Amino acid sequence: MIKAGIVARLPKVDLHCHLIGTVRASTFAELARRGRLALPDTPERIYAGCNSLPPDPELYRDTRIPVPQGRSADEPEISYSLFQLSNWVTEALRDADDLTRIVYEAFSDAHTSSATRHLELFIDEPRGRLARLGYPALVEACADGIRLAEREFGMSGRLIAAIDRSRSGEQALQWVRTVVDHPHEYVAGIGLDNLETVGAPELFADAYRLAGAAGLGRTAHSSEHVPAAANTITCLDLLGCERIDHGYFVLQDEAVVERLRAQQTPMTVISTTSRRSWRPWRRASINAMLEAGLNVIAASDDPGMFPTTLAGEYRILADDLGVSYDRLRRMSLAGVDACWLPAVEKAALRERFEGELAALDAEVSAD
Repeated sequence: MIKAGIVARLPKVDLHCHLIGTVRASTFAELARRGRLALPDTPERIYAGCNSLPPDPELYRDTRIPVPQGRSADEPEISYSLFQLSNWVTEALRDADDLTRIVYEAFSDAHTSSATRHLELFIDEPRGRLARLGYPALVEACADGIRLAEREFGMSGRLIAAIDRSRSGEQALQWVRTVVDHPHEYVAGIGLDNLETVGAPELFADAYRLAGAAGLGRTAHSSEHVPAAANTITCLDLLGCERIDHGYFVLQDEAVVERLRAQQTPMTVISTTSRRSWRPWRRASINAMLEAGLNVIAASDDPGMFPTTLAGEYRILADDLGVSYDRLRRMSLAGVDACWLPAVEKAALRERFEGELAALDAEVSAD
């Protein structure tokens, strides 16, 4: 077994992390009370009750890895879905200073808990009180948080403009046009999130085409809620995605698995989910993806709300799935190779990782 200290100190890149999902319970409590937000319970109890219930079980009757249909033992008596919680946190945010604060705290927590050296945060189209800021001010407020982290922790960071797939293709195109019309050094790409069952990827082809023409990176949540590999092929071939977020149901189609293995397409995976009953299924799926030779890279997703940490996700791979130090080491470097830093900065980050990993290699060899 790998020593806990080794896993904790392994340098890491987090490529799949939603800004709203990083907000600390204590920060939400403070902001909610400041704004006198009407909530069904205390902010602390709501965070503790984060648990998204499973969807229609009929959709998951014939999956390669059986999807749990019942409730799990650790589910709270009263559950609050991840989307409910995210909406309340968004409602509690008031201005640019709030955004700068939560971005800085996301980087601080990632640095302190997980030895994260580079973090890419998904940001949503501004809504609620933040809609008054407008996109340019929103991005600059987030960038200020990253700059603080760069100076204090020696980290690097980028932002990913997330498309809410519950909106129309035209609305997505307008959002991406806003991003493209206001280029910013810290905005590196676009993504596609929300429940996969409410918006097929082909609906957003025009938005992705525009992003690609502007030189933005492209990723998408895929094969996460729909039990099929077809959406992932659409994301790769029609949307031009360079990375896939989640992707567990690609295991339904061996031909797709073979393609992903041959191409070594980066796939960001998270063992912990707000859907608590699905956590064992997630881990079994990730294990099968590893055994199939896919280029899976651990991520944190919504670490403040699940809660989890990137180091915790690596620890699950090591302890629960028996992933070797050598495989985690390769995953660490794969995260660098898949990140959306400019070439010179990426090369410098890789050199940094290789130096830190060499020191850990010597420690592991000495045991």
